[in-house]
Amino acid sequence: MTEASGNEITELLRAWRNGDEQALEMLTPQVYRELRKTAKLGLQRERKGHSLQTTALINELYLRLDKLHEIDWQSRAHFFAVCARQMRRILIDMARARVADKRGAGALVLSLDEVPEVSVDSPISLIALGDALDSLTKLDQRKSQVVEMRFFGGLSVEETAEVLRVSPETVARDWRLAKAWLLREMGG
Repeated sequence: MTEASGNEITELLRAWRNGDEQALEMLTPQVYRELRKTAKLGLQRERKGHSLQTTALINELYLRLDKLHEIDWQSRAHFFAVCARQMRRILIDMARARVADKRGAGALVLSLDEVPEVSVDSPISLIALGDALDSLTKLDQRKSQVVEMRFFGGLSVEETAEVLRVSPETVARDWRLAKAWLLREMGG
């Protein structure tokens, strides 16, 4: 199967929003490979021995996306930004549920080592990252969105800039500042 262009994906997203179920059937295989890659990266950041599989994360993502079909999709990048936010929520919800089930033991562990330009000596909790991102959102929503799209969604600087309608230089600056703020906030 050939990979669809960004414009083709955008058109399929818009057709899906307008109720065309065939568009969703055509869209799914076009975005599956990239979503799987993003999900796999997200799961590699978890603690060793976790039970969540890439396919399960993608299935949960599709269930949540089905409820969001009325979004006014702007572009391929916008779709993947929404997916990044949903993956973040899924992973954090699962981490919180696991912590609640085990009264604090077994929280998902996440390392920022895989993210470009980030290096920390010790792994950090996914829940702590989620809480720190919530705090950052209150201070600067755009910086929080940049982290969400780049870290959880795997979007490039250019794709993130397209979604946020800012320059790539602004995204790069926000990315650097947000990472520094998060590391400080989380005691890194």
